[in-house]
Amino acid sequence: MQNHTHNVLLYYKYVEIEDPTAFAAEHLAACKEIGLKGRILVSHEGINGTCSGTIEQTDAYMELMKQDGRFADMPFKIDATDRHAFRKMHVRAKKEIVHLGLEDDINPNELTGKYLEPAEFYKQMQEEDTIVLDARNDYEFDLGHFRGAVRPDIENFRDLPEWVRDNKEIFEGKKILTYCTGGIRCEKFSGWLKKEGFEDVSQLHGGIATYGKDPEVQGELWDGQLYVFDERIAVPVNQKEHVIVGKDHFTGEPCERYVNCANPECNAKILASEENEHKYMRSCSDECREHPRNRYAFEHGLDGAQVQERLDALKTTTEV
Repeated sequence: MQNHTHNVLLYYKYVEIEDPTAFAAEHLAACKEIGLKGRILVSHEGINGTCSGTIEQTDAYMELMKQDGRFADMPFKIDATDRHAFRKMHVRAKKEIVHLGLEDDINPNELTGKYLEPAEFYKQMQEEDTIVLDARNDYEFDLGHFRGAVRPDIENFRDLPEWVRDNKEIFEGKKILTYCTGGIRCEKFSGWLKKEGFEDVSQLHGGIATYGKDPEVQGELWDGQLYVFDERIAVPVNQKEHVIVGKDHFTGEPCERYVNCANPECNAKILASEENEHKYMRSCSDECREHPRNRYAFEHGLDGAQVQERLDALKTTTEV
């Protein structure tokens, strides 16, 4: 993006932080003083953050972090944008900086899969006896993924180990390549795979965010877009071609537009065109459309009779 005014930073580091609660409070104050907005998690095992600001603000933040010996060599993935990607600034102390919820936790500084730079990952993806395993959630995969990658049927990262155990036969005797958005999930997950007895385990170093910017591979063999956890929702990866893999929840037509189900008790992420969002009241099912606290109905001032009218019209269309 030429002449951009803002940057989005994505970064992490597995490193010991003695007092995460105190660190979080001090770090929040520093971020607010700089003028950043974003979401940062800290724990005894390290830091995991994504934040946005003007070019000057993000430069100031990176300089601040480099002055701390614990983060001096921490790489930042930088996306150009023309506005903030977050509304507020949060820094929170957590038990883990990415929640895998293992009974016997993994320290990536002691056990992790082999790092593959983008060019090597691109090459090995195409080799025989290799399986590419997406370490992200199902809705992230549905928007975009590496061509031929395995889609775990999970809504949360913490469910991935159980899913692998339930589907172990898929991976036996294979070289496993795993990947995620920025690399942090794979650090711990690839170590867990090795601990489970899978011998040949590699991970995409720097994640999809790095792969898409690599001048050699230029995001090749990636289809769709990359789901990101900020107000942008999706960003491009493949610089050579754009293949849409997302499908509209209601019609199955090509779609890359995510909305949240209007039923507050569901809140599922669904791909939907703007037309279908309104036609189906931004709700993934009849049950959600009929929910008494449906947010779409509230936002558009629909009373009970108007909602019923829409429901009847949908049922008539379905029956035809």
